[in-house]
Amino acid sequence: MKKHNANNERIKREYLTFLKEAKRHSETTVDATAAAIHRFEEYTKYKDFKKFHVQQAIGFKKHLAEKKNQKTGQKLSKSTLHSTLGYLKNFFLWLAGRQGYKSRIQYSDADYFNISDKDMRVATARREQKAPTLEQIKHVLSQMPENTEIERRNRALVAFTLLTGARDSAIASMKLKHVDLAAGAVHQDAREVNTKFSKTFTTYFFPVWDEIQEMVSDWVNFLREEKLWGNDDPLFPATRIEQNAKLQFQAAGLDRKHWSSAATIRKIFREAFESAGLPYFNPHSFRNTLVGLGETVCQTPEQFKAWSQNLGHEKVLTTFTSYGEVGTRRQAEIIKSLNSIKSSIPADVTLLAKALAHEMRQPN
Repeated sequence: MKKHNANNERIKREYLTFLKEAKRHSETTVDATAAAIHRFEEYTKYKDFKKFHVQQAIGFKKHLAEKKNQKTGQKLSKSTLHSTLGYLKNFFLWLAGRQGYKSRIQYSDADYFNISDKDMRVATARREQKAPTLEQIKHVLSQMPENTEIERRNRALVAFTLLTGARDSAIASMKLKHVDLAAGAVHQDAREVNTKFSKTFTTYFFPVWDEIQEMVSDWVNFLREEKLWGNDDPLFPATRIEQNAKLQFQAAGLDRKHWSSAATIRKIFREAFESAGLPYFNPHSFRNTLVGLGETVCQTPEQFKAWSQNLGHEKVLTTFTSYGEVGTRRQAEIIKSLNSIKSSIPADVTLLAKALAHEMRQPN
């Protein structure tokens, strides 16, 4: 059975290079695009893209809508359909302008990859972001052992994520020199730290419990004073694997190198929450926890702006729209509390409304 088409491979390679080098898309986006195109090729049995017809797009949409997730056995989600077909639409829009294809593919042909308005609303609907409470995180940390180097690292890792709100990919690439205990800060230098959009910024420790900061401080001091590691050594090193007497591989302490990805960090989080008898929350969910905390403690627009910048957001509106949904339980509390609100509006609320209105008028 045919598994590829030479002409398709050449033009795909050109398109993926265009996405990476010209459009500056991330490896994740490029890989997702490649996977979507491959799915379409499998459906068409690897027909040359020059023989594209809108009926192929229509048929593929129906095929994808009936396809099931291999893990869950359920039909693919609307968001998966939306993203997969979106990648294909962009690809065929690009193809329509390429030599050898523009006489065969019209720009309007790409519109046949659109999903229905109803499915679009389902796919793009904003849903409440799940996040652990501060009490749940504190419980997890209290249950994590700290008898070995690896256990101490894992506990400090969870504490550090709450203390800084750093993304797991950034944490995996951080070095000791990026943490300034005296200033209570982490310098996320994009030249060395894998930050989102390669943005450089400084995060100051969020005002959570003192014990959290102590866990992180103890870990940094352990690496510097007991392990005698230096500035360029990893903040959270990988696990060293060695063979035992039975020639079996086993963990043997810390390795003086970074994790190759953030996958191990997510695994540590999963095991920590499950061991504490709680549902799994990934590292990124801690950012939602911190946004919720900020909504509670920040009293002025300036304070929330600083809180937002501490998360690496240039615009406070990003914090509100991407992370700041009001949870249903908090929503109920707020609505009930409005019964006691006086007719006068506090000045800081007016300032906050003006700040948000100004933010929304700014170009992206």
